[in-house]
Order: sequence, then structure tokens, then C-alpha cells
Amino acid sequence: MMFEEITSFIRSVFNTPEGFIPLHAPYFGGNERRYVLETLDSTFVSSVGEYVNKFEQMMAELTGAKYAIATVNGTTALHLAMILAGVKPGDEVITQPLTFVATANAISHAGGIPIFVDVDRDTLGLSPKALLRFLEEHGALNADGQCINKTTGKRIAACVPMHTFGFPLRIIEVAEICKKYNIPLVEDAAESLGSYYKDIHTGNFGLLGTFSFNGNKTVTCGAGGAIITNDPGIARHAKHISTTAKIPHSWEFDHDEVGYNYRLPNITAALACAQLEQLPTFIKNKRELAHIYQNFFQTRGINVLDEMKDTRANFWLNGLVLNSLEERNSFLQSLNDNQVMCRPIWKLMNKLEMYKDCQCGSLENATWLEQRVVNIPSSVRL
Repeated sequence: MMFEEITSFIRSVFNTPEGFIPLHAPYFGGNERRYVLETLDSTFVSSVGEYVNKFEQMMAELTGAKYAIATVNGTTALHLAMILAGVKPGDEVITQPLTFVATANAISHAGGIPIFVDVDRDTLGLSPKALLRFLEEHGALNADGQCINKTTGKRIAACVPMHTFGFPLRIIEVAEICKKYNIPLVEDAAESLGSYYKDIHTGNFGLLGTFSFNGNKTVTCGAGGAIITNDPGIARHAKHISTTAKIPHSWEFDHDEVGYNYRLPNITAALACAQLEQLPTFIKNKRELAHIYQNFFQTRGINVLDEMKDTRANFWLNGLVLNSLEERNSFLQSLNDNQVMCRPIWKLMNKLEMYKDCQCGSLENATWLEQRVVNIPSSVRL
């Protein structure tokens, strides 16, 4: 592989002939400063303020969900989603091994035990075929209509697929399987803000969906997260427990259940609102970048991650699929040595010390991808 040519090409794309090129840098070119200063002038910088409400309204409108609840980050959003879906300590939750660790950690925070089921090579997301195969072998509905793992005897309380790098997985098929086995579906849509499957925004195919606004995401406010749902009762409960489960009162401190201090601060929400205003521009720019990469790499026989039929991806991170682990490592070494930041896809969750004893299906595709996928610089260029 011509690593020097690739390095030069990426430098030309970002108009950076020398120096460091990050994997994904934030872009603040809108109303960020003005909105943040307004929160300072108002003195409402914590979890109460107009920008928190505005952020939730914008997220609901953007995703097409009826309700959105703001949280301090994506992991807390997914943790609350596990609780809202009914996950109890000792329950099992099906997810994918090829994901950022926060997916598995949020399951653990709720007391759940992850089960890792394989992904599809083309979407990098949970495979409906692998999910069905696992449930046909291990799942059974009891007299109460709950899905029980015949191998462990534990309840399978939820399924959490993740839309990797903003590419929608085959979520309708996954949702149908979850419905058949009466398993609540919670989408980890952390990376897929602005991505659609059959014109429906990710996060809307199950009981709940969650998003992240971390510093490296398409839209960022430094941290930040959100839950979306179309269930009014779940939405009310989500907001209640995210604000320490405090019963509204002019002066009394009364709480009716264990709650969490997970509400997004107003000053952070102000930054998020300014970023959300620019989302269409960001995605247009990122789709153009993806097209540039595809034209370059495909003429050189290198596979580029692309959106599937019936989907529209945000192309949060562009990725290459190399031929082997050795080629992957050489690629990463060369480009990072030349200050062009590139990263491998994550180590599989079942290989991490804390999750090594979790039940797994066959992970052939996840293992294959782990050895070959790299991310290349994907920042918005404006």
C-alpha cells in the first residue's frame, strides 16, 4: 500500500500540508459564543434554563420523536434507558461485541450482564441473523411472557444494538425479532445523529433511543446526551429520575425514588443548540468528504465503509477495510507517525477483562472487522 500517497492525499483534503491532523475536531462557527454568554448573563448555568428545554425541543423535532430528555452525556442516557426499559440487577442484555465500551458499561451500571451477539460486515451493527440464531438456540418465553435464557436461566431484559460510526444497521429486522421474543429494544444511536433508515431517524425503532454529544461527535457540546422516546409515561419518568427524582415544590426537598443527577446543564445545552442549528451543513459537508474518500480509495482497490440501501448515514467517521491485521497495523503506524491521526476499530468487548466471561454467540464477523477496520480523519471542513 502506498502510505505516503495516502498521507499526502489526506493532507490535501484538509489543506494541512504540515502539522497534526486530528481524527475528528469540533467546529464552532455558529451561535455558540452568543448562546453561552446569554446563559452567563442569565445566571442560569445549571440544570434549569431555557436552553435545556430548547435543546430537548430541537432533538425531538430533528429526530421525529415525540419526546427528548437531555442528559449530561451519552453513557448516562443509556444507563437511564436501561432502567426505563426495566433492566434489573442480574438480568441479561443482548448487545454487540464491536462497539465503544460505554455500551457495555451502561448495561453494567444498571446491574445487567451483557450477552455479545455478532454483527454484519456491511453495517458493522448487530446482525439480525445472528440475533435470531442466538435466540432460537438459547431463548424461550416463560408463562409471564418474559424471554428467558435457557442456558443461564436469567431473564433477557433488553437488546441494545449500536449504529456504528453513524451507519444504520438492519434495525427493522432486529426490532421484529425483539418483538417476537418480547425483548425491549433500546437503540444506542450515540454516533448516528442525522442518520436514517427508510426515512425514519435512528433511535425511533424501539422503546428508547440514546445519543451522545461528546467532543468528537458530529454535534458536540463537550459532553451531553439525550434520550428519545414516543412513550409519554417513559418520557416523564426519564425526566424525573434524571433530576434526582425530586417532587416539584417551591421549597421542600422530597424525593420519591432513587434518582440520578444526570440532567444536562443549561450552559452546555446552549452550546448544543448552536451546534444543532448547523447539523444540516455539517452532514452535507461530511457526505461530500465521504464521496471524496470513496473516489480516491476505490480506484486503489481499498474498500471504504459506505451506507447501505434504504439508509442515509451521517458519515460521522469514515473507515477503511484493509486486507489483514498486518496491513492494518502498518497503515496505523505510518499515518500516525506522520501526524495524520488514524485509529483502529475498538477491541471486542468480550476480550476486555471485565467482560471476558460474558456469554457470546459466534463472533466471526466482529473478529474479522476488528482486524481490518481503521478510521481516517473525518472532521467537518468549512
